[in-house]
Amino acid sequence: MLAEKQHHYNPIDDIECLFLHRQHSIERRNTNEVVVEIAGKWDNLLLFFAWEEQMQCLHLSCLINMEPDVVNMQNIFELLALLNEDLWVGYFSFWEAERMPVFKHSIFIDGNDLKFTEKLTRIINIALTECEQAYPIFHAVLKQNIAPRKALLPLTMM
Repeated sequence: MLAEKQHHYNPIDDIECLFLHRQHSIERRNTNEVVVEIAGKWDNLLLFFAWEEQMQCLHLSCLINMEPDVVNMQNIFELLALLNEDLWVGYFSFWEAERMPVFKHSIFIDGNDLKFTEKLTRIINIALTECEQAYPIFHAVLKQNIAPRKALLPLTMM
């Protein structure tokens, strides 16, 4: 009976409940996906959650709402490599179809994990913090065509 309950556990329900108590726009796309729009310091951020039931894995993507003026993939890849060097949790990517940077992280979930909401909140906070810190750097590279290493200089001087 316990294994059956675990098999049908869906963390998307918990995520939806977590954000319903806050003032955020939520869209439940289907049983296994939810999108939450959060007002950021620079622009709105979109948190996308997807549940893969067979693997018992929850994926989080935080989309940075910034479309580049000119797509210079060499600069984008260099910037992603430089930003990802210092990350302990998650990684930055570039969603080519939408032409926007995105922070991603996945976690395996045990349906009996009593600290799931705590862990989820920490991961969400990490994603939002990393995106807020990276926003001006992505802006410099994607909108102002500044070289990635030069765009990172203000961070290395802190």
